[in-house]
Amino acid sequence: MTQQRVAIVTGASRGIGRAIAQKLAAEGAAVVVGYSGNSAAADEVVGEITAAGGQAIAVAADVADEQAVAAMFAQAEERFGGVDVVVNSAGLMLLSPIAELNLDDLDRMHRTNIRGAFVIARESARRLRSGGALVLISTSVVGLRFPTYGAYTASKGAVEAIPMILARELRGRDITVNAVAPGPTATDLFLDGKDQATIDNLAKQPPLERLGTPDDIAATVAFVASAPGHWINGQIIRANGGII
Repeated sequence: MTQQRVAIVTGASRGIGRAIAQKLAAEGAAVVVGYSGNSAAADEVVGEITAAGGQAIAVAADVADEQAVAAMFAQAEERFGGVDVVVNSAGLMLLSPIAELNLDDLDRMHRTNIRGAFVIARESARRLRSGGALVLISTSVVGLRFPTYGAYTASKGAVEAIPMILARELRGRDITVNAVAPGPTATDLFLDGKDQATIDNLAKQPPLERLGTPDDIAATVAFVASAPGHWINGQIIRANGGII
């Protein structure tokens, strides 16, 4: 009998993280729905997964808090027997021209996006089972370089330094490490504050002439984390419809 895979998805109460949790559950994984503050939204994701016949629990954890993250992994192991897939979708995006940058905002993004990614990566390196996969979420804005995204893009650039180095450090463990970097994706977070003209302009930029959807990104992550995708290792995968 094949052992059920167990996945931890952070930032899973909404947007791309939510779609990833649902996709992994639909493919048979037991899922830990990690969230930072919105317990009602996380419980809703769990309810949707279990209603569809899957297994899921919601666990609150600040990704930058190493004790909370260790406890989340421990809950996954206690409830489901181990951890095979970790997807770090938790992130913070605060936009500003660099000349007007609030350094407190920079520090907040550093804490969640950089420290959080390293905390998740460290715990994953210690506890993922053989055959496992760590997928970090970056952004295609690292290449697009939109104005006002300087501090946010810098934080995600740091995330992109992790996959190949950690993949090499895990030599012999049969664990892959990759990052998926979405382009403009139609989530509430991305659409908030943008007028229709801006949205239409962004949608026209990829050759496919549309915005990405959370399901597009979830499908990419699920493949990278799957057995058929296991030969992909140490890579940054720009899931953006060809925008860059």
